[in-house]
Amino acid sequence: MLRFNCDYSEGAHPKVLEKLVETNMEQTAGYGADPYCARAAQLIKSKCGRDDIDVHFLVGGTQTNLTVITAALRPHQGVVSAHTGHINTHETGAIEANGHKVLALPAVDGKLTAQAVQDCYEAHVNDETREHIVQPKLVYISNPTEIGTIYSRAELTDISEVCRKNDLFLYVDGARLGYALCAEDNDLDLPALARLCDAFYIGGTKIGALFGEAVVLCSDKIKRDFRYIIKQKGGMLAKGRLLGVQFAALFEKDLYFEMASHANKMALLIKAAFKRNGYGFLVESTTNQQFPIIPDEILAKLNEKFEYSFWEKVSADTSAVRFCTSWATEPDAVRQLIEEIDKYPPVA
Repeated sequence: MLRFNCDYSEGAHPKVLEKLVETNMEQTAGYGADPYCARAAQLIKSKCGRDDIDVHFLVGGTQTNLTVITAALRPHQGVVSAHTGHINTHETGAIEANGHKVLALPAVDGKLTAQAVQDCYEAHVNDETREHIVQPKLVYISNPTEIGTIYSRAELTDISEVCRKNDLFLYVDGARLGYALCAEDNDLDLPALARLCDAFYIGGTKIGALFGEAVVLCSDKIKRDFRYIIKQKGGMLAKGRLLGVQFAALFEKDLYFEMASHANKMALLIKAAFKRNGYGFLVESTTNQQFPIIPDEILAKLNEKFEYSFWEKVSADTSAVRFCTSWATEPDAVRQLIEEIDKYPPVA
């Protein structure tokens, strides 16, 4: 069975493992106060073009989202998110379980718009009973979105301007950030994110690391006492250098972007095969997640050899599913999938 159901099925890139093995018997300070974390942080600062940002390393995405949002918000404040946003759909209510409501807004192709954020803010401040209602304070987006779409520089700039005008934080979930930055139609980069956002993170778990996310804090308000909050939320890894070693390996020679580009290339080959055979898509994605709409009877045949993720029913007998590639997807696995897709006649 060949798996295209997620981008974290494999362990880690061999170069990451090599670095972990090389440094295995070294003795360093714990909790991220080691030279490897310092080195990785400096590499990321350099890529972002700013030395005044803070970089912290956490283990996983849910933990990272929870920690950043907790650091940014007071108890009466909430998070504005697309209704399809990860914190609203796939984190088991982690944000709300810790006291902050997710204020979900309708999204277009998984993306929030600046106007939607402005309308949300105005609806609150113009309500005479607003002190009885959760106050929107942080805008959460992910890039790519939950359905593989990406924000353009203009879209992110517009959202950033609305946030700054209304004293809102802007936070970008970057669990798959490399796949967005390496998409063929992308015009964003790390310096732009560091300029436009108050915080974002660079995901490692889904792009070549065994585990780990690098949090970039640009706002002084969120930076304050952040390590206290990491510790309180259970995110301060005693063997923190394991995170630093991995991120140093990912960014010393742009391995991170090489892996992301590979995954996108494999995904676009799959996308082209489905298009060639007449299949439609739930959304137009240029990242490593593709969402073809396929008759259920054909899905049953594909499922004999390939793992994919069910996404949603489109009609009584068709479904949108996700085929997801990764840094480790083998070209031969993609070839086998394409050969299987090509067996079926064009869809009417």
